[in-house]
Amino acid sequence: MSSTHPRILGVIPARLASTRLPRKVLRDIAGEPMLAWVHRAARACPQLDEVIVATDSSEVQNFCDQRGWRCLMTSPDLTSGTDRVYAVSREVDADIYVNVQGDEPLLLPDHITAILALFTSDSVDVTTPRVRCSPDDIANPNAVKVVTALDGRALYFSRSTIPFDRDGQGNAAYWKHLGLYAYRRAALERFASLAPSQLELSERLEQLRLLENGVSIYVAETPHDTIGVDTEDDRQRVEDVLLSRRVNIT
Repeated sequence: MSSTHPRILGVIPARLASTRLPRKVLRDIAGEPMLAWVHRAARACPQLDEVIVATDSSEVQNFCDQRGWRCLMTSPDLTSGTDRVYAVSREVDADIYVNVQGDEPLLLPDHITAILALFTSDSVDVTTPRVRCSPDDIANPNAVKVVTALDGRALYFSRSTIPFDRDGQGNAAYWKHLGLYAYRRAALERFASLAPSQLELSERLEQLRLLENGVSIYVAETPHDTIGVDTEDDRQRVEDVLLSRRVNIT
């Protein structure tokens, strides 16, 4: 990272037509649409110079307009959140782009701060967070696991249980990957230029496109787990957490 302050842009991809939980970004959670919780956390991160919602829905655009948030319309044909972040990068210049998932209402500013801290090294182009994997998630294919090298570079991401504890000694450490990414501009452009890779299509994990093409991803540790919302059960679990936080604060 250069000595001058880099411009860092947070982008929240917010597709309305989700398959497993339709309209989830505007679903109510503890009295607020899910997108409002995500946007609030992103805006509370002091490292972000601006936060933009990227959507393909006029309804989401209208909601953002009502809140006074900047929102850009992107093509409904884009297949991933990272593709929407790239679309925003074609219109809004920045040095680093943070892909803030629109279905992570338990996101904290600390998550973003943790992955941005890794950019003190000029050799780091892409970052993402991990948290200790709970026993329930070790064999859960919806909880993505990550294995890293000693320097924090990701070796692999998988829905399978990795590493495999062959001898059953209980010494394996399991880490859950959280779906938040930060990219230098050149790395984001590289992602967009690459075709979906074989591993990506097999695991349904877009970050594998970068690993399979030799682009390193560095992983920051965080103590704060999140719950990505894909189902009504997820939404209820998140609501319980948010209501509990509210009670604890008051």
